Amino acid sequence: MEKRRIIIGSRGSQLALIQAHAVMAKLKELSFQTEIVTIETLGDKESNQPLNQLGSVGLFIKELEVSLLSKHIDIAVHSMKDVPSFIPEGLVLAATTERFDARDVLVSKTASSICNLPENARIATGSIRRRSQLKGIRPDLQIEDLRGNVPTRLKKFDNSHWEAIILAGAGLIRLGLKHRISTFIPITEMIPAVGQGALVLETRKDDFELRKLLEKLNHKNTEVATE
Repeated sequence: MEKRRIIIGSRGSQLALIQAHAVMAKLKELSFQTEIVTIETLGDKESNQPLNQLGSVGLFIKELEVSLLSKHIDIAVHSMKDVPSFIPEGLVLAATTERFDARDVLVSKTASSICNLPENARIATGSIRRRSQLKGIRPDLQIEDLRGNVPTRLKKFDNSHWEAIILAGAGLIRLGLKHRISTFIPITEMIPAVGQGALVLETRKDDFELRKLLEKLNHKNTEVATE
């Protein structure tokens, strides 16, 4: 009996596709035929607006979930930190892959740490979480808003007068850009987003065959830590 062909849904950014291809490679090792379909999410479409002004949860996954429920795709690959606490009826988080480094990182033109940034330095981030913690560490910092995928953020930084930006370390590592990291920010200094550094595979709750298969891709320690 011929094995089924599995359709993987992914956002279209370079990082998202790297993540989807990593899942594809694992499924190919299990002798399954796969293909990747790219889907644009609201968070991608509104890439110039601050996230807190978009007024919605699941900004980077909702359209993927709609495609799952309509059976246009079989698996959606998400960054765990983008997944809300509750998912739609009929869907399930079937596997969590091994977590990369969970820490945030500083990308700076001159400084080796947040404390070493010049007084009143301009630093950019798109995250309210990071903004709040930065103000707790350095109330003098001038914090600018930063949106876009990782290469776009780096390009904006390189062409700006900002002293630094803060990103998730896992994204830079997956993109082969670890050399851009000035320092990994200790978790005692800046708490990462829930699930940061981990990927999760979402599928339909009633697709028992696929759920059983995806158990082979699950990393138990990461599943427990993120759950």
